Amino acid sequence: MPNPHIAISFREAQDVLTRFTSDAENLGQVEKFVDLLARTFGGGHKVYSAGNGGSHCDAMHFAEEWTGRYRKDRKPMPALAFSDPSHLTCTSNDYGFEHVFERMVDAFGEKDDVFLAITTSGNSKNLILAAEAAKRKGMKVVGLLGKGGGAIAALCDIPIIVPGETSDRIQELHIKVIHIAIECAERTLFPELY
Repeated sequence: MPNPHIAISFREAQDVLTRFTSDAENLGQVEKFVDLLARTFGGGHKVYSAGNGGSHCDAMHFAEEWTGRYRKDRKPMPALAFSDPSHLTCTSNDYGFEHVFERMVDAFGEKDDVFLAITTSGNSKNLILAAEAAKRKGMKVVGLLGKGGGAIAALCDIPIIVPGETSDRIQELHIKVIHIAIECAERTLFPELY
């Protein structure tokens, strides 16, 4: 007998996607993200990303799509995920885990760069501190969020909030937003390739 939970889980994932795409405000926030990426890279600035757990993996995935290759062969773009294990362990040991991303923003971030915070709860202290540091430096902050946005939403110039309640469903939509934003920004930056 087939496992009914498989179909139920796919329907749940489809429901979150449908709710997200049915809201014009959500699509507008993604469009703002696309425009910001194109302006940032086009202006010679950089994009940094960070997250915890699965969101950490998404932050790395986002950056490598820019420095490597997405759909088309083009020059690499300056994107970096804050994922160096020696930095993470050193900083968490010496200062506390809540400071691991903040110190990277302080080390690398410059005015008009972008910090992408990926958090399903919106309440990760290390991302909140990093977003505060980014704001102090004149950077733009984008949040890929869930569960109402959490405390970090107020720090985001562009909060993109997934209407999901579990981390897995939220992360599934975060990766869709990441891929679509990269595709559309790439089309803007390199129209001759499309």
